[in-house]
Amino acid sequence: MRVVSGKFKGRQLKAVPGMNTRPTTDKVKESIFNIIGPYFDGGSALDLFGGSGSLGIEALSRGIDRVIFVDKDGKAIQTIKQNVETFELESQVEIYRNDAMRALNALNKREISFDLILLDPPYKRHHLEDLIHKINDFNLLSETGLIMAEHSNEVELPIILGSFKRTRQEHYGLTVISVYKFASGEEGGN
Repeated sequence: MRVVSGKFKGRQLKAVPGMNTRPTTDKVKESIFNIIGPYFDGGSALDLFGGSGSLGIEALSRGIDRVIFVDKDGKAIQTIKQNVETFELESQVEIYRNDAMRALNALNKREISFDLILLDPPYKRHHLEDLIHKINDFNLLSETGLIMAEHSNEVELPIILGSFKRTRQEHYGLTVISVYKFASGEEGGN
C-alpha cells in the first residue's frame, strides 16, 4: 500500500494489523482521486472510517490542507498515528477514536464544514444513507464539496440523498465508488 500521487508519491503506508480492516487497493484509490480531484487547491477533508489513513494521506499529498481522521478501532488509530508521524503531517491532522455517528455529532457542535468527505466503512456495517443524511442535516459539506462513498456492489445507494445528488458511480469488481455533491436548484437544491 502506497501513496499514488502528489508530494508523497510512491511512499509506503503501514497497513492496519489483523483482518478487521479492508484497505482500499492502490488501483481503486487512484481511480477515486481521478474522479474527485485529482488534485486540490487547499481545503479540508474528513476521513470518517480512517483505517490506515491511506485516503486522507492521499488527499494531503494531493493538496488538501487539513484532514480529520476518525476510526473506532484502536489498531486503526495507532496505524493512522504512525503513518502521520512517518509523513510528518502532525500539524495538518486531527485523529479521533470514535464511532462515525458520534463523530458527526461532535463535528456538528464545532460548526465546521468540509470540502471532501471520505466514507469507506466496513462493507457489512455501512449505514451510508444514514451517515449522508446526517452530513446533510448538520451542514458538514461545503457548498462546492464532495462526498466519496466506497461500498460493496451489493449496496445500491439512491441518486438523491437529502440535498445531495449522486453525480458519478464507478464499479471496480466488488467495489463501487459513489460520489455526491449538492443538487442544483430544481433537483432538490440546497
